[in-house]
Amino acid sequence: MAAAIAALAGCAGLAGDARKSGVEAIDTVVVIYAENRAFDTLYGLFPGANGIPGVNPSAVGEVVPQKDFDGSVLPTLPPAWGGLTANGQPVTLTQAQSAGMPNRPFRIDDPAGLNGTGVVVSQQLITRDLVHRYYSNLMQIGDGSNDRFAAYSNAGALSMGYYDGSSMKLWQLAREYTLADNFFMGAFGGSYLNHQYLICACVPIYPDVEHSPAKDSMSEIELDAQGRFVRLKPASSMPASALAGAPRYKHDAQLTPKEPDGSAYTINTMQPPYQPSGAPPAAGGDVRFADPTRPTTLPPQKLATIGDRLDAKGVSWAWYAGAWGAASAGTPEARAIIYKGKVNFQPHHQPFNYYAAFDPVRHGDARGAHLLDFDARFYADADAGKLPHVAFYKPQGNLNQHPGYANVADGDAHIAEVIERLRKSPQWPRMLVVVTYDENGGFYDHARVPKGDRWGPGTRIPALIISPLAKKGFVDKTPYDTASILRFITRRWGLEPLPGVLMRDAALKANGFAPMGDLSAALQ
Repeated sequence: MAAAIAALAGCAGLAGDARKSGVEAIDTVVVIYAENRAFDTLYGLFPGANGIPGVNPSAVGEVVPQKDFDGSVLPTLPPAWGGLTANGQPVTLTQAQSAGMPNRPFRIDDPAGLNGTGVVVSQQLITRDLVHRYYSNLMQIGDGSNDRFAAYSNAGALSMGYYDGSSMKLWQLAREYTLADNFFMGAFGGSYLNHQYLICACVPIYPDVEHSPAKDSMSEIELDAQGRFVRLKPASSMPASALAGAPRYKHDAQLTPKEPDGSAYTINTMQPPYQPSGAPPAAGGDVRFADPTRPTTLPPQKLATIGDRLDAKGVSWAWYAGAWGAASAGTPEARAIIYKGKVNFQPHHQPFNYYAAFDPVRHGDARGAHLLDFDARFYADADAGKLPHVAFYKPQGNLNQHPGYANVADGDAHIAEVIERLRKSPQWPRMLVVVTYDENGGFYDHARVPKGDRWGPGTRIPALIISPLAKKGFVDKTPYDTASILRFITRRWGLEPLPGVLMRDAALKANGFAPMGDLSAALQ
């Protein structure tokens, strides 16, 4: 027995050494951050993955029937309020046509058509957007059963839709390399908060909120006797049933209720204090700044980010953003979110632009060194073998797969093209590419969410680990969240861990769950 234990220990030691060697072999990490799709939405049919129960034979768990506001099982899904498409796209399935759909996930691109109508929604079509906010995500997940997605959505049945992703180019790359099927979004809610979590594993703070322009931006919520969140306070016009209409709340705003120290946490979209921002400059003010008197303008943040940690060790890094140069140039009017005739730049997707370290007056050099335009720099840097050690890439809106202004197909083709270009880079032999999504976009996923800290993790999302050093044709079952990217970077370059990462793993362990991995299990 002793000999057997020693042999097992030796094997474990060799595996650990091999994994350490694999991590150290990586010299370049590229993170491609797409938008608003749950794992089941795109990869629910992926062979060997924990996909949609009853449809994918590799699925784990079950689809719990969706419930109404009062906890009763819905006899059918609510209608897709407003239909399946919006923003000028052709109407493919009306609200009335979507009524009465069975209470289970359904295939959006079903070749037989949706709900007996014969309507087929291709991956080239832009569907309507779905609510994806902090408290909404908490209510949709509920006790972990994920049984309130259809009820607590402004899009009803659409929240339960998924695609057959097998025609996607990224699907083929997932089959060639590693698909992580146990990867969760770092924070509950939407894009703003999860972009922040990607770079700092933190939630930005609004100080002294009652004496600020944002004093009316605190959400109204209900708590139980132990002070735990129950739900957003319903409005007087809240429907009695999800079958009668989308939910309505008294005040679902940008901030949490006030903290004991007078501050509040910013959980839904706030605007950067520096341009490009969704808040214009103050009248007669410096055009490089957003108007600080607007309630949606976040004061400059000073929390530690992964950029700070990398700078402290002298490790090169950059955030490349599609349309950054165009959105940053010219007058406030020229910084409109429209570029080349398409909606494709979102200021709240640029997380470093919220931090005092990138003040355009005091720290213009840092902005120029780290916040870069994709079109002007990324391919040139990749082709020349001059990408920094850590590179984040945020595609512009029409290429990021976000419902409401982007389709699945265009972003899939673009991201696959970026990866093909990276595979030709001189840096490729020692490169790790992570393709993931900021959050689920309000779409359903069946996987039970591990219980962590106050901020997350949230719903499961897709993640691909692509590298010549990654396992081939592998489905990685290791538990990960968005900050697993930070864990890998921290481990590879020996950085001081960010406080939020340590807090998350401690909370997971305290609640009986495994701490999140650092992506090294995907390496050969």
